[in-house]
Amino acid sequence: MQPRIETLAQKKLIGKKLIMSIANNATFKLWQAFMPVRKEIKNKLSNDLFSIQVYPPTFNFKNFDITIEFTKWAAIEVSDFNEVSDNMESFILPGGLYAVFDYKGLSTNAKIFEYIFSTWIPNSNYVVDNRPHFELLGEKYKNNDPSSEEEIWIPIKTKA
Repeated sequence: MQPRIETLAQKKLIGKKLIMSIANNATFKLWQAFMPVRKEIKNKLSNDLFSIQVYPPTFNFKNFDITIEFTKWAAIEVSDFNEVSDNMESFILPGGLYAVFDYKGLSTNAKIFEYIFSTWIPNSNYVVDNRPHFELLGEKYKNNDPSSEEEIWIPIKTKA
């Protein structure tokens, strides 16, 4: 599976966040809290959902520790931050270079990430950059469905 390489412009997002680890995965709890209140978000640019992971700078993707905590967001892109409801927060997704993998299958299947970090990245001309990772969940995304489609965006930079 070959990704496309894209330069992403900075994006403004509004949503909810939780601190979690892979061992203590609270993704379901995060989305359960976000989905009922997403209608409150003003100035949406689309209905696409962003599932964002902000890892600490020392996070090791080759031999990662499943207990290391990171921040996960459930969010929607907006045109501005003029109206942010009290139970949500704003987030700036920095722009930059990304490897974008078109993925079809269950979001619980970790094999795609094993491929990205164990095979594709080491054999590419890129390394993982210290910026947020995210999945873009568009109209073809179906939670817990093997026919679900999403885009996996991995921040990259050229190998030195």
